[in-house]
Formats: sequence, C-alpha cells, structure tokens
Amino acid sequence: TFPIKLWLLVNSPCVHSVRWDARGEGLFIDQGLFEQELLGAGSGAAGEEELFKTKNFGSIVRQLNLYGFHKLTVSPAGSAAGSRPTSSTAGGDSSYPDGPLHHFWNPHFRYDRPDLLVKIKRLTKANKEKLDAGLEVTSRLPDDFQ
Repeated sequence: TFPIKLWLLVNSPCVHSVRWDARGEGLFIDQGLFEQELLGAGSGAAGEEELFKTKNFGSIVRQLNLYGFHKLTVSPAGSAAGSRPTSSTAGGDSSYPDGPLHHFWNPHFRYDRPDLLVKIKRLTKANKEKLDAGLEVTSRLPDDFQ
C-alpha cells in the first residue's frame, strides 16, 4: 500500500528525494528530485521499477492527503529541532535547486515506529462512515513487512 511504499522509500539509501526530518516524525520530499527519481522524469536513480501509477507529483500529494498526512511549514528552525509540528495553512514550500521542498506529517508515520503503519488508513467513503459511527477501521501489514 501507499504508506508502506513511502516507508520503504524514506528508509532506502538509494532514494535521495524523500527523507526524514530531524526528529524522525515528519517527511521531507524534494519535488524536483522526486519527479526525476521516482516518477520517471529522469534517469531513475533509485533503480526501481515504476512505483506509482502516475507521473504527476500533484497525484502523490493527493495520496498523502487521503492517507492523513498534513503539510507542514518548512522552516529551518522548526524542522531541525523544533517542538511538535504544526499544520501549514499557506503552502509551506521552500525553493531548492531541484524544486520545492515539501514537509508532511502523520502521527502514525515515525522513524522509530514501523508498527504504527497499520493505523494509517485511506480515507474512503466507507472508512469515513465507519469513523463517523465510532467504529475502528482495521488493516494489517503484509506478512513480509511485519
């Protein structure tokens, strides 16, 4: 699933466009480099086959949003060692040589807690109805990831 792919990418030494923030609680994505490495706009430095069904970075951001990731403001002070991340209301991108740097956060996506990945749910109509009714939405990690 998408969160597991993202987890594998951010922890891969071959992928340079996705990395943990200094606290291991957030995720930086260098848009230009991500498009080159993982969406087929470049040579495919990661050596991966097509990981995503899209070549559009906006579709990746949409997926992040559907899985409960929140965009944060990119600031040198806040991203390095600041307190708890805060949601961004106005873009929150900084420009870098390869393109904007995006910072995303999900309470269940942490460097030291791969066991929390099962709590990341895609916000579908059925899942939203379950959550609104006070029911738990369940999933499990693939056997090879547990």
